[in-house]
Amino acid sequence: MPDVTATVTELPESRVRVDAEIPAAEVNARVDAAARSLGRDIKMPGFRKGKVPAPVVIQRIGRATVLDEAVRSALGRWYMQALDAADIVPIGDPDIDLGDLPDEGEPLRFSFEIGVRPVAVLGNYKGVEVGRREPNDSDDDVDVELDVMRERQAKLETVERPAVDGDHLVMDYVGSIDGTPFEGGEGRDQMIELGSGRLIPGFEEQLVGMAAGEERTITLNFPDDYQAEHLAGQEAQFEITVKDVREKQLPAADDEFASDAAGLDTIAELREDIATKLREADEAKIEGEYREAVLDAVAANATMEVPEALVDARAKELWERMIHSLSHQGITKELYLQISGRGEDEIIAEARPDAEQALRREAVIAAVVEAEEIEPSDGDVLEALAEPAITEQTTPEKLRDRLTKAGRLDELRDDLAQRAAIDFLVENAKAVAADPVAAEDEDE
Repeated sequence: MPDVTATVTELPESRVRVDAEIPAAEVNARVDAAARSLGRDIKMPGFRKGKVPAPVVIQRIGRATVLDEAVRSALGRWYMQALDAADIVPIGDPDIDLGDLPDEGEPLRFSFEIGVRPVAVLGNYKGVEVGRREPNDSDDDVDVELDVMRERQAKLETVERPAVDGDHLVMDYVGSIDGTPFEGGEGRDQMIELGSGRLIPGFEEQLVGMAAGEERTITLNFPDDYQAEHLAGQEAQFEITVKDVREKQLPAADDEFASDAAGLDTIAELREDIATKLREADEAKIEGEYREAVLDAVAANATMEVPEALVDARAKELWERMIHSLSHQGITKELYLQISGRGEDEIIAEARPDAEQALRREAVIAAVVEAEEIEPSDGDVLEALAEPAITEQTTPEKLRDRLTKAGRLDELRDDLAQRAAIDFLVENAKAVAADPVAAEDEDE
């Protein structure tokens, strides 16, 4: 990695200015790389296409053009390297000032302003009293989970009677508006569950009471905000032909079900197994809630300034992270906005309280790391890498060395230090019985 240097100047409102310098050797290397890339499309006598040497390309199209291309392609990487050199935790997008591009043999200098994590002055952070609830051992929860398991193994059996809520209908339908069929309004051998609420409001309700072989024409209005704009707000008629009425039949909660569903001998053993798993899950949830509550209590005792602009930037970051995560599921930003029925600005505004609390927590964690001089040892690093090393079929030591070469080991060490800081706060906190009413309110 190039020897990027950075000078940090603190500004008001939890912002800093970073003046960065990229060595001349790195700039020249990027210029040569850009010239080779541009040379792929240049045809010159005496050279094969794509084989024009970098110096010839630079001479042909001018160093300024090549330098501009080099800077545009490398600026993102240089910015990240400048962040590492400055040793800051950025929040939001930077305001970059590139300035004048350097002459040949000169370093490149640029600056940027950006929000940074606020600084917390710790108050009382040892021995804070925090409510911790007891695990829920309700038989009702076991019944609910057992019913879920039975639902998974439910069977649909044809019945000779009119349909009721909860039944499944196999049917054909043709939709029309003013007597003209519309695109997407026809279906054959479609199965729907009455009472599921998955279809247009009013559709399922008008099918209750129909029997196999019966035909019926129903009328309903598409919602004004219906996703197919050409149908939104329109009145439509659907000609329905029911082919089959099927009733959902759940298996009995008996020893046979316990054997089929979980390989256990009796229903009593299955209920006990469910209760154990529910308790373990609840205990893990309680631990997470308690750790979070301890951190929030320490944050409440601390003093810090969290500027509105910083909160806005973090709220926008939270929104962008969510959209990035949804994109892996094939959900675009536009689709999510359509489904949620909210605008981007509204969603970001709703995220502001969470964004502010996240900033307060991060500031407190950083202050505890400094106050307690928490620094992960090499043994801590190797222990953290043990599991991923097995996955990657290597050793923790080799994985550590790989992260070091990639410049990512400090990121891991920071993460371990933050976890250790939270562990420290939890170990030194005092758990008290939680208010049952407050706990119920939080669950809701």
